[in-house]
Amino acid sequence: MAELQDIAIVNARLVDPATGRDERGSLLLRGGTIASVGWGEAAPATGEGVRRIDASGLVVAPGLVDLRAFLGEPGAEFRETLGSGSQAAAAGGVTTIVCRPDTDPPIDDPAIIDFIKRRARDKAIVNVLPCAALTKGLHGKEITEFGLLLEAGAVAFGDGAKALRNPQIMRRALIYARDFDALIMNHVEDPDLRGSGVMNEGEFASRKGLPGIPREAETVMLERDIRLARATGGRYHAAMISCSDSVELVRRAKAEGLRVTCGASINNLTLNENDVGDYRTFCKVSPPLRDEQERLALVAALAEGVIDVVVSDHDPQDVETKRQPFAEAADGALGIETLLSASLRMVQAGQIALPDLLAALSTRPAKLLGLGCGRLAPGAPADLMLLDLDAPYVVDKRKLKSRAKNSPFDEARLEGIVQTTFVGGRAVYEMRTG
Repeated sequence: MAELQDIAIVNARLVDPATGRDERGSLLLRGGTIASVGWGEAAPATGEGVRRIDASGLVVAPGLVDLRAFLGEPGAEFRETLGSGSQAAAAGGVTTIVCRPDTDPPIDDPAIIDFIKRRARDKAIVNVLPCAALTKGLHGKEITEFGLLLEAGAVAFGDGAKALRNPQIMRRALIYARDFDALIMNHVEDPDLRGSGVMNEGEFASRKGLPGIPREAETVMLERDIRLARATGGRYHAAMISCSDSVELVRRAKAEGLRVTCGASINNLTLNENDVGDYRTFCKVSPPLRDEQERLALVAALAEGVIDVVVSDHDPQDVETKRQPFAEAADGALGIETLLSASLRMVQAGQIALPDLLAALSTRPAKLLGLGCGRLAPGAPADLMLLDLDAPYVVDKRKLKSRAKNSPFDEARLEGIVQTTFVGGRAVYEMRTG
């Protein structure tokens, strides 16, 4: 690999979500890290051989850290690969991906983590970090060897799209994880309460003749997990919440000082059940799209800081599993390439400030995992994006870099185009013009 070149990024609008600072300035990148930050108009002192990038009119901010994405390998390469998923991530300003453990075989053994790390080193252009399985085989009966998996490179534990339904196993997992200060991430949806439901329970589902998924399928499991987190002192993260009742549960847990955090999917923050329209299977996701009042409650909770992180919930599906009647189609949608521009809808609507949004997309997920990225500071990794904040475009699923094309934002009008993405000081994506 070619030696890293020093890079001076000048005349930029610097947004540092770690401090909330948002003003003009410049950066000097050296040796894969941020060497200096110049707040104000002054350019950094540069010597011979330094590449100069004039970022006039662009936002420079930390690259995004996506805590939840399915990347296909091993076992589902027809849906996505580490290579194609990382290309999509870089095009969307995502510099670190936490890949889901529900692969085939699942990530429940140090050898699988080693495989992913080697494949990512050879094929991925962004940082790929494995979330290990919480239980062996994802069967929900026996917890995995946390210590060995952490040593191999796991950054958190969960069973992907499967909820851990056994409270005794969850209790043991939280106690075991506490000894390693490890993070447990659970998909909060009780499968028994979900039953045969396929979309949000309510009037819209009734009119469509579809069985609904009640909010209680989420809140009952979330309240159980919070009580277990209180009893054990473990670090607990609800992977995605989707309703106001869940927001209240998390708010109370935080007020109590529990080590409880939560995320929300970009789908639930920017879409609602009406987007299902005439049985659009690209909008069949888990948790389901709720009604507009619930969506607005999530947005308010994000602005308040009750919701800690925003995730893409990138879950590519092949044509055969989506081109089905709505009730029979698989859950899941693309999300990683459109994560940022879809999130910016909330900024454009005046619902959240740009630094606060970027904190939920970069700083806070990085902090949850103990990473040094997600900030503009000397010594921080040079994982950055250059963003044309107001550039409009229409999403064309055929042009997305993912292998699958099931985007709920297909044909949507969005604003915010990533011009360049840096990972470790190296430009891994540069938008072609003309």
